[in-house]
Formats: sequence, C-alpha cells, structure tokens
Amino acid sequence: MEVKNGNLEAAIDQLLNVEKQMRFAGDVAGTKKAVTDILQLCFEAKDWKSLNEQIVNLSKKRGQLKQAVTAMVQQAMQYIDETPDLETRIELIKTLNSVSAGKIYVEIERARLIKKLAKIKEEQGLIAEAADLMQEVAVETFGAMAKTEKIAFILEQVRLCLDRQDYVRAQILSRKISPRVFDIDSSKEKKKPKEGDNVVEEPPADIPSLLELKRIYYELMIRYYFHNNDYLEICCCYKAIYEIPSIRENPSQWIPVLRKICWYLILAPHDPMQSSLLNSTLEDKNLSEIPKLRLLLKQLVTMEVIQWTSLWSSYKDEFENEKNMLGGSLGDKAAEDLKQRIIEHNILVVSRYYSRITLKRLAELLCLTVQEAEKHLSEMVVSKALVAKIDRPMGIVCFQVAKDSNEILNSWAVNLEKLLDLVEKSCHQIHKETMVHKAALKV
Repeated sequence: MEVKNGNLEAAIDQLLNVEKQMRFAGDVAGTKKAVTDILQLCFEAKDWKSLNEQIVNLSKKRGQLKQAVTAMVQQAMQYIDETPDLETRIELIKTLNSVSAGKIYVEIERARLIKKLAKIKEEQGLIAEAADLMQEVAVETFGAMAKTEKIAFILEQVRLCLDRQDYVRAQILSRKISPRVFDIDSSKEKKKPKEGDNVVEEPPADIPSLLELKRIYYELMIRYYFHNNDYLEICCCYKAIYEIPSIRENPSQWIPVLRKICWYLILAPHDPMQSSLLNSTLEDKNLSEIPKLRLLLKQLVTMEVIQWTSLWSSYKDEFENEKNMLGGSLGDKAAEDLKQRIIEHNILVVSRYYSRITLKRLAELLCLTVQEAEKHLSEMVVSKALVAKIDRPMGIVCFQVAKDSNEILNSWAVNLEKLLDLVEKSCHQIHKETMVHKAALKV
C-alpha cells in the first residue's frame, strides 16, 4: 500500500509539472488533459482525500485556465456516484461546490451539485436545510442552462418549500415560471445559434419532458392552493392537467381529473369566472362518462331551488369516494363548503324570482332557520355577490337595487321615447289604411 501511495504521489508530481508547463504556455487542450489525468489517477487509486486536495490545489493555481477548471469539475462529478460511502460523497460534493462557487463558467455544474446535496439532506430528513441549499441558486439567470432543466430546478425549490410549509416563499418561487412556457412548441422553438450567442447545453437524461414538467407544476400549485382552500384556482390547475395530450388519451387518467374539476367547480364561490368554467365544462362530451356529476352541474346552472337534504343523500357516497381517487380528499371543510354553495345558489335563485320576500318564507325555501337565513344572506351582501336590504322589524328582504334620481329620469325618458315610437307607428298604420281605403273607393 505504501509503495502504491509513493507511486501515486510520484505520478501526480510528474503530471503537475506537465500541467504547469501547459498552463504557462496557454495550451488549453494540454492543461485539460493533465488536470483530468491527475484526477483519474486519484480515482483509480480510490484515494478520495487526495482527490479532494488536488481539486482544490489545481483550481487555485495562478492563471489557471477556465476550460481546465470546467473539465476538472465535470470529470470529478462523474465520480460522485462511485464513492464508497455517504460521508465521502458529501465531502466530494462540498469540495466541488466550493471550487465552483462564484465562477460563472461552472454555474450549471454548481447548480447540479447543490441539487444532489439537497437530495441527500432530504433523504436524511433535513428538509429545511435542503430547501435553504436549493434557494441559494437562481437558475433563472443561467443563459446556458436548458429550459427544461431550469423549470425542473425551480419546481424542486417549490416542492421543498411546500414540504417545509413555507407557502409564502413557495408562491414567490412559483411565479418565476410562466404557465405560457408549457404551451410553446419545442420543435418550432429550436433555432441555430448566432455567432456570439451562448450555446445552450443539453439537459441531463433524468430531466422530464416539458409536458411532464407541466403536470408536476400544476400538481405543486394544487398543493399550494389547497392550503388556502382556493377551490377555483385548484379547479383551473386540474383543467390545465386535463388538457395535457397524454392525459386526454387515457380514460383511466382523465376521468379522475375531470371528477376533480367538477367537484372543485361546485365548491368554488359563485362569480363570473366560476360561471364561465361551469358552462364550458358542461359542454365537454367526456362528461357523459360521469353522469351523476353532470346532473349535479346541470342543477347548479338551472335557476331552481335545490333541496340540500335530498342532494346530500344522493351524492354523499360520490363525495366520500373522492378520498380514494387521484388527488385524495377534497379537504376538511369541503362538506361544509358544499352546503354553503347550495345555500348561496338557492338565495341567488330566490333573488331572481322575487323583488320582496319575508325572511320566514326565505328560510322555508332554504330549509334553514330565520337566523341562519339572515346570516347567509348578510354574508353574500358583504361579499357583493348580491344586492339586498333587510327590514328587520317588518321581517322583509328587498332584492331591488335602489335607483338614484338620474337613473329614474333616464328610465322615464326611455319610456317616453318608446311611447312616442308607438304613437308614430300607429299614425303611420292609420294613414296607410286610409290611403288603401280611398284607392278602393275610386275603383
């Protein structure tokens, strides 16, 4: 062993002299070969301590060529998976990380090293440390990194933030990815690089395709919005997943996604966006595969009062079964929110057909107590989903919008205009009849 070590040191010294001559001569190819040969010798001898020392020493040499440092880092990265134990692996990654820090020409390699180190930390259960490590790198500024690799890196940052329940930072990081980037056709996007442009590196083999990254992105966004119970945004995310060609082609994949779209649409508060999505979803031919949910969506579109007790008895099993489907449970508050949405729908229906109604009658229609009906109505008025006034002493709800003097005058003016139009048309018809009658008498 001593002889081998002695031979190794002698061989390294000989190669260091060659490297020095090549470096001073400015020979890029020669310097790269000498540097990589030194690392190869250390690796073949399985002397990991010497390997780390040589990486640091070679990078600190006076006037060291950028190409040589790049080749050295890339060569050493291949040895990471060959390390005998975890401690040696972490030490090698940290050595390469310190060498590549602050060097723009090895920024991509440094990002990949940090990703590997973060993965090790995560496997050890140190999620907070892994997330902090990943956030050190701003890959969106790397010009030479492939687009898919950038997106995959940012998505990993978002995932780790969600795992440590840092939702604010997860949202900030997710905004670095524009959803439109997933709709760009990669075949049309490839252009021949012009002279002077940065050459974009090919992504590693383990980086998913753009459409796979799209699915991962929206799954992470579902996790983020699920934290806030933002049902409409969750529905939009599932809608985007539903549009992916590989999902659309496989019924076993798109049926659970479409079910989630329907449920989250039903759970979302009523607004123009929700109404538009509801109508567009009803037009989807695939909805015929899940007739019960199609019927429920139709009930929500139809301006008729829905009885909560009969609806819950019909759909309770469907609702509970979602726990076993893709994406899991609809949420802890989902059952309460479903009841709330049905009550809101019923109040909107009543406001469409009644201009004035007693609170007692409203409570009967909603199958609630007078106090509960008043509470729900007040919440809708506060959220500006509805315009209403409650006369509590009389117990009357008025759904009419109070008009100001200008609106009243304008309505009168319109009515007068309509009246004058009718008078003019009547006079014209009378005159026409008179002319026809006179012509008939002459004949």
